[in-house]
Formats: sequence, C-alpha cells, structure tokens
Amino acid sequence: MKLLILLYTLEMSLQPTIYQLQMPACTGIRQSLQQNPEVFHLPVCLETMTMHHLNGRRSGFKPLEFLNLFAQQSTQRIQEKKHVASEAHSALKLMKHEIEHNVLSYSSNGPTALWPSISNYVIQVSSSDDPKSPVVYLYFLDSGGGSYPQVISNAQAEWFQNKSEEINPNSSVPELIFWHIPSQAYNKVAPQFGIHKPCVGSINKENVSSQAAELGIMELLVKRPSVKAIFVGHNHGLDWCCPYEKLWLCFARHTGYGGYGDWPRGARIIEITRQPFSFRTWIRMEDSIVHSKVVHGSATQLSYKAFDQMIVILLCYFMCLIF
Repeated sequence: MKLLILLYTLEMSLQPTIYQLQMPACTGIRQSLQQNPEVFHLPVCLETMTMHHLNGRRSGFKPLEFLNLFAQQSTQRIQEKKHVASEAHSALKLMKHEIEHNVLSYSSNGPTALWPSISNYVIQVSSSDDPKSPVVYLYFLDSGGGSYPQVISNAQAEWFQNKSEEINPNSSVPELIFWHIPSQAYNKVAPQFGIHKPCVGSINKENVSSQAAELGIMELLVKRPSVKAIFVGHNHGLDWCCPYEKLWLCFARHTGYGGYGDWPRGARIIEITRQPFSFRTWIRMEDSIVHSKVVHGSATQLSYKAFDQMIVILLCYFMCLIF
C-alpha cells in the first residue's frame, strides 16, 4: 500500500462562506489517482485555523511562559479584546464549517484543555487489508498566529508525549508531524546563499519566520525514534527540506492565490510506502513540473553531523594528496 499526501498552503479567509479551494496543481495528481485506486490520497492544509485568545487562565500555556510571551503586550489587551474575541469566534466557525461540510476532511477539534489552541489531533493511517494495523500516524499541532502567540506550548508538547506513548508505546509505527509556523530549529538548518546539499529545494527567497519560542516540542520529537519528518508552511518564499538531527525539516509550497508573494504556485507531495517503511516527497508545480525530490529511508537518511564528518574526511584526504 502507498499513501499519497498532498500538502498545500494557502491564505484562507476566516469567513466560511468564501472558503473555496481550487488547486490546478493537483489536476495531474487526481488523474493518477483515478488510474491507481490503491493509492490513498490525503490533502493536508498547513494554513492556520487557530482560535486566538489572550486570556491566560484558559490557555494551554503555563502562567510563567504565558506572562513572558505577553509582557510587552499588556497595554494593548483592552483595545484588542473585542477584536480577539471576534477572531476566535470566526476561527471556531471555520473549523466547524470544515468538519461539517468538507466530506473529505479529516480535521478535528483537539482537547479543550489546550484551548485556545484548537486543532491538535492525530490521524491513524491503516492498510485496507488490515484496518486495525496502523501504517503511520500523522500528528497535527496548532502553532498559533494572528493575535495569539506563534508557539507550540509546553502543554501541547505534553499532550503529544502522552498521546504518542498511549497509541504507539514502543515507537514501532512511524510518525509524521505537521504544523503551520516553523519552529526555531528551521533557523539552524536554513540554507545560506542558495540551496545546497544535504538540503533540497528550489526557492530560498526569504528568512525563516519562526515561532516566538521553543517550549519543548522539538526536544521530544528529536528523541522519539518513530518521528521521521516535520512539515510546515507560513513562509511563501521557501520550499526546501533540510536534515536536522535524525529528522527532515520541510516547507510546503505556496499553493493558493491569496497572501504575499508572486512565486509560481505548487504543492508538496508525500508518498509513503508501507513495507519497509519509507517516504518520498517532492514539489509538483501548477504546470505539472516535478522537482526537489527527497527520499527517506535507513539507507538514504543523512544528517548534518554525518555530512560535516564526510566533508572533513574528504578535506583531510585531499590535503594529504596535495602535501
């Protein structure tokens, strides 16, 4: 069995009445799906559908971290309160509309204890031959935005740890992670002056606009052997994948016609193979051109540490030849 994930980013209005998705880049994908019904197609949107709220007592943040993040915003809270409440209500309406009216949607409201972070959930993907046996777990975390801090809270990190240990206690099932705003780890691996190996991609036109703080989720993901990659959106001028520790950190491709930037539109595709587990990911453009392929597997995974060690060995070898 193969799982084909269509990963797209677009600017979505908070008004459900105009929430319509048109993806010319997907035409060729749909055609291939019609020809191959054994491939399971899962569209994933990395645009935020979060609820924004400034009331720390009802948030997923612990008091100290919440106060630190909002220390400079305290004088603006009264003016923003009505706007935030309206925005939160709109976000909830959007999620409600997505769940109730999009028959292909797997979106879900997460635990209320993490409110106002609302879209934290996991999807189990199983083979049609054995529906009870998971092939991969897909985790979706709300990274905030708008009037709400652009972070994944330590409460969300704790939820991920508890949930993953509950459903995948021995890490035997691979896991892929999705959220909207890149973590600060993306800054550490961001290519400079173009895109060079071991990174793969086609556009690197802006700096990473990362989350405001790192509150524990990346440490958990790096230590968990079943986590293979993280996929984000947010930056329209980036579409690269780079290795970080044992993971791949990847951007999607700006798909919709809202938001900033006039770069050509496309979508990131992820293909998962069951036995043995591996995944391939690439960018498919609106004109059907395919580029920036990454293959993950035990024989192809390459970390920065291993890459740096390889460079050092080669340099030493050539220095010996010269001198």
